[in-house]
Amino acid sequence: MSAGPKTSDDGVEVPQRTSPMSKRHAVIVYLGLLFAMLMATLDTTIVATSLPTIVRDLGGIGSIGWVSTVYILSSSVSTVLGGKLGDVLGRKRVFMVSTVLFLVGSAACGFAQSMDQLIGFRVVQGIGAGGVMAAVFALAFDLFDRRELPKYQGYSTAVFALSAVAGPMAGGFFTDHVSWRWVFYINLPIGAIALLLVGLHLKSARRAERPRMDYLGMLLLTAAVVCFVLITNWGGSRYAWSSAVIVGLAVAGVVLLGAWILVERSAAEAVIPLGLFRDSTFVLSNVLAFTAGLTSFGLVFFLPLFLQMVSGATATNSGLLLLPMMLGLMLTSSLVGRVVSKTGHYKWFLPASMTVLGIACYLLSTMTVDTDRIVSGCYMFLLGVGSGLSQQVVITAVQNTAPGRDMGAATSTVTFSRMLGASFGVSVFATILNSRLGHELARYAPGAESLGLGKDGSTALAHVPRAVREGVAQAYAHALSPVFLTAALLVVAGFVASFFVKDLAVQERRWGS
Repeated sequence: MSAGPKTSDDGVEVPQRTSPMSKRHAVIVYLGLLFAMLMATLDTTIVATSLPTIVRDLGGIGSIGWVSTVYILSSSVSTVLGGKLGDVLGRKRVFMVSTVLFLVGSAACGFAQSMDQLIGFRVVQGIGAGGVMAAVFALAFDLFDRRELPKYQGYSTAVFALSAVAGPMAGGFFTDHVSWRWVFYINLPIGAIALLLVGLHLKSARRAERPRMDYLGMLLLTAAVVCFVLITNWGGSRYAWSSAVIVGLAVAGVVLLGAWILVERSAAEAVIPLGLFRDSTFVLSNVLAFTAGLTSFGLVFFLPLFLQMVSGATATNSGLLLLPMMLGLMLTSSLVGRVVSKTGHYKWFLPASMTVLGIACYLLSTMTVDTDRIVSGCYMFLLGVGSGLSQQVVITAVQNTAPGRDMGAATSTVTFSRMLGASFGVSVFATILNSRLGHELARYAPGAESLGLGKDGSTALAHVPRAVREGVAQAYAHALSPVFLTAALLVVAGFVASFFVKDLAVQERRWGS
């Protein structure tokens, strides 16, 4: 079979990305991609439980927030850029380079001798992680028929759920029983397996023409993404939303975004081709990905807080108590993938997802100190079901309509929208919580600070009288309720958008095959 360009149904030339391979080899390669995805997603959660020990060994308590922030920043940027680089340079090449870069960054983080070194190496890790994630979803499109693809994408959702639960527990285990450095070293064998499986079994076709790179577009988009991600991470926590820093970042982000659009209108190889935005499916899928990320993944950071401060669970148990949510996410995404593969239709899973997410968020807002853990577990299971109904469907929708030559850029943009939604959700919800918590503590636990508790009521809680602990629990329950209710209201936008997604059947043939 020729490795030259093919022509799609819409007349656009589509360069072949991978050479033909057997179904067995395709599955082996996809297994390697799942290992790489596990490696990249695990590092977003596994570090959190190790940070206190890292600070004790390396110092630099004032820079502790940057350990996570720089990883989110660099991975967000490289996710957007990695998709287009895969389209231009070849997805296998981008995957292999990104994986090696991630492993180098991981090894360097494990050897770090100061907080500044650790932060610098986390940037390298983040760049690799974003490239890996962008390549994984785009390569999956190359490996399988479009009708089969949703079934396999369900497995990637399961890997994401596994890393979300296993990450904090693994981080705690390594820190307590081995060394915090193994939080980073564990990536080395996982990444080696991924490189071996993909490197040996994926045959990549060469691109005949010399690739043209849109360097100015990449620079402008990178700067704009950095501004927006910093806003979502700093707004309402480190700086007030009305502060000069946040307003300045917003203005700079808008200006840079405008300049990027002007440049992309004449770019030969636009980072994100503006023509994609003429496709309503692409636009609406990004809106839905942002909404789902904002609600389901944004709330993941606040559910353990409720379980610990209101229900009295330990930090370890609060992670285990999130299993119902992850179970709902895994089961539903797997089922949806199989149904879409069999029927070729996906549209009505999207409004169903938004409906279930909205109901779940509302039910979570009704939880009190008297809510049974079984009941809260059912609510979290429902939240996972809502997320699972659309997790891979939005990617399927985009991959079903986007031109093959822009598949990497289209897919990575949806992935970035979900990441940005989660980041924005954490920031907004934290602002709501902080604005309510002080008032509720004054109401239910007056004088808590004089008993050794911090302003958030969380310090040395086990050593204060029972009445104070109960007051703090009441305060957190009342402060978290508007967080969940706000999430339910925000889902309405996604619910409306879901009805405008076109009901297109998934095409059976694969681009470039």
